[in-house]
Amino acid sequence: MNSIKILSATILLTTFFACQPASETNEQNMETKEEWISLLDSNSLKGLHRYNQPDSIGKAWSVTDGVLYFDASQKNEGQSRDGGDIVYDGDFDNFHLKLEWKISQGGNSGIMFFVQEDTAYDYPWRTGPEMQVLDNDGHADGKIIKHRAGDLYDLISCSTETVKPVGEWNLAEIISENDTLTFKLNGTQVVQTIMWDSSWQTMIAGSKFKDMPDFGKFKKGRISLQDHGNDVWFRKIEVKKL
Repeated sequence: MNSIKILSATILLTTFFACQPASETNEQNMETKEEWISLLDSNSLKGLHRYNQPDSIGKAWSVTDGVLYFDASQKNEGQSRDGGDIVYDGDFDNFHLKLEWKISQGGNSGIMFFVQEDTAYDYPWRTGPEMQVLDNDGHADGKIIKHRAGDLYDLISCSTETVKPVGEWNLAEIISENDTLTFKLNGTQVVQTIMWDSSWQTMIAGSKFKDMPDFGKFKKGRISLQDHGNDVWFRKIEVKKL
């Protein structure tokens, strides 16, 4: 008799859940996933263009199987022939950006944000702050304070260094919410600061950007990846508006 009761209860419960719409948990998971916007097509450069050239992108950039690769074999002074810094279509203000990067031996690159596209500026770094991408041990910048991987370039050094060796993927996160800027590298918060207040302005005045009147001033702009004349790879590039 007890076995029959248990079987009946099981059947009733199974029928009840089968007749219900998708669970709230599944709906919440779906909503969470949909908040993230992928900025990288798996096999094309769609949504990307060369800085200040909206209808062009250098052939040194390519995408294969979801990995964005910059080929620096054709060097041309500081950057590469038919390369150049690239930006994503569209502006972001409050955002959470996450991506993975891998740098070549002795390599240097960067992730810039709040970049302004305007012919008044010849490079994205004239306006946009940067999270440094670097081979700390193999590049000369690794010997300079505030120029190492994960630093807010030339402004704030990492509170702790979590960068992985050359050839390994690093998970980078840049979070800008209202006036607070946070950097994470491989799951650890490494930089946090308040932007646009008097302390921010003083910090810029003491940096290499002191003679760039529009650097770090804007609260909305493009996300940019840097051609610094070295091979670099990016993947899993996603952004969430906050």
